[in-house]
Amino acid sequence: MTVELDIASLANALQEAAAVEILPRFRNLGEGDVRIKTEAIDLVTEADEAAERLIRDRVAEFMPDALFVGEESVAADPSLLTRLGKVDLAVVVDPIDGTFNFAAGLPLFGVMLSVVSKGETVAGLIYDPMGNDWVIAEKGSGAWMCSADGSQSQMSVVPAPELSQMVGIANTGYFEGDVRRRLLNNLADVRLFTSYRCAAHEYRIFCGGHMHFLMYNKLMPWDHLAGTLISQEAGAYAARLDGSPYLPHHVDGGLLLAANEETWELLREKIFTV
Repeated sequence: MTVELDIASLANALQEAAAVEILPRFRNLGEGDVRIKTEAIDLVTEADEAAERLIRDRVAEFMPDALFVGEESVAADPSLLTRLGKVDLAVVVDPIDGTFNFAAGLPLFGVMLSVVSKGETVAGLIYDPMGNDWVIAEKGSGAWMCSADGSQSQMSVVPAPELSQMVGIANTGYFEGDVRRRLLNNLADVRLFTSYRCAAHEYRIFCGGHMHFLMYNKLMPWDHLAGTLISQEAGAYAARLDGSPYLPHHVDGGLLLAANEETWELLREKIFTV
C-alpha cells in the first residue's frame, strides 16, 4: 500500500483546531473546564476534547479510511490503542500536548499528529499555536521547520559534547523507587537535565540542535510517534532502552534519543541503564 499524504491539509487541521478551540480558551478556562484524568498532574480540558473533535472531523474528510487514534478518544475507548499496529492506515493525534502547562496558563504546549501505515510511522507534525509554526517530517524526506511566513528550513540535530557537558531532557517521573533514584544519581554526570512537561517542544528543541538527548519512560503513541520520526529525519538515533526499535504499538520499554548511535550507547551505559 502506497500512502499519499496531504501534509498541507493535515497541517491546516492542526492550525484550525488551535485557532478555533485552543487559543480562545488559553488563560480563559472556567472552573469546570479542567478535570483530573488519572492523577493530579494528568489533566484534560474542554480545549483538548473540542480540538480533538475538530481534527478528527477534518481528517475524516480527506483520509476517510484511516483509523483515528486520539488521546481523548482512547481515554473513552482503550481498544483503539490495540488496533494501531494492525490497521493499514491510522492517524494519531495529541490535541494539546502539555495540558498541564496549558491549564496553568504557561505558553508551552503543542498539537501533534502522526500517520502510521502498516505499523510504521510515515509522517509527523508538531504545531506550536503560540508561534504559529510547524516542524514536519515525512519518512525519507528530512525534517523541516515551516514558519508562519511560509519559509522552510531543514532541521538537524547537533553532535554531542563530552558527557559532562551534555544538556537534555530526562523524564524520570514514571520510574519507580530504586530505579528512579539510580537514574537521578547518574544524571549528576551530565551538565543539565530537565523536563518541560511538553514533549512537543522538547522534540522541537532537540531537532533544532539545542539539546543533546531526550529520555522518556511512559510511551503513549500520541506523545512520541511524531517527535521520534522527526528526530530520526533530523539525523538522530532512537531506540527503546533495551536497544530495540521503537514502534507505534509500544507503550512501555522507555525511549532514548541522541545525535548518533555512539552517543546513544554512551548515555545508556553511563546514565540510563535501568
